[in-house]
Amino acid sequence: MCAQFVAVCREIGLLTKASVAIDGSKFKAVNNRDKNFTVAKVAKRMEQIDASIARYLATLDRADREESDVTEAKARRLKEKIARLRRQMQFLKEMERQVKAAPDQQVSLTDPDARSMATSGKGTGIVGYNVQTAVDTKYHLIVAHEVTNAGHDRTQLVPMGVSALQATGCKEIIVLADRGYFNGDQVLACEDTGVLPCIPKTLTSSSAKRGLFTLRDFFYDAAKDHYTCPAGQHLTRAAVRTAGTTWINTVT
Repeated sequence: MCAQFVAVCREIGLLTKASVAIDGSKFKAVNNRDKNFTVAKVAKRMEQIDASIARYLATLDRADREESDVTEAKARRLKEKIARLRRQMQFLKEMERQVKAAPDQQVSLTDPDARSMATSGKGTGIVGYNVQTAVDTKYHLIVAHEVTNAGHDRTQLVPMGVSALQATGCKEIIVLADRGYFNGDQVLACEDTGVLPCIPKTLTSSSAKRGLFTLRDFFYDAAKDHYTCPAGQHLTRAAVRTAGTTWINTVT
């Protein structure tokens, strides 16, 4: 149905000057978080069970030293809890083996293709899918979409760009995306495909967090060959040395 819709839009000339924006959205799967296992999650749960078993065993020792109907009933309940925890431990050991054998070291029981993914909220996440969508920037029509289980967008530029190019039938297509899609290999792979990416580079410097200026705060004037700093002063080229270029601050 989606393919037929895009074909109609193409036939009536809505996609002749193609420019698309791509982005990913996290969709929750049927699989809940308790049915999703990673190496870290299994190790943490096993540690918690070991601590619980040790605590119950200590309580059981104290109960054995006291003779009464109450302590006997309590000891029976403790033994049942310990047995249940040991069964859980056996299950987790099997899951640990499966997780380590999995290609991405992650296993989902209810929905095998679903994966644990971080979301925009701090410290939150879901078990689900990352749905990629390419939208025409003029008429806001969805021209291509793909369901992935990758928790990030770094490897989706080429596949989504090519899918949008084929869907629109254009020879070239401008692809707009946020910096989550910036990947040097992906940008390079777009060459000669007709996909023209327009993506801001990922910021890796910690200068801004430390209250320092970054390159984005300086404006370069190619004609005058100097930078303008946030204070309005100019940084002009002083000399070119073997080690690199030295810039000096010149008030003009």
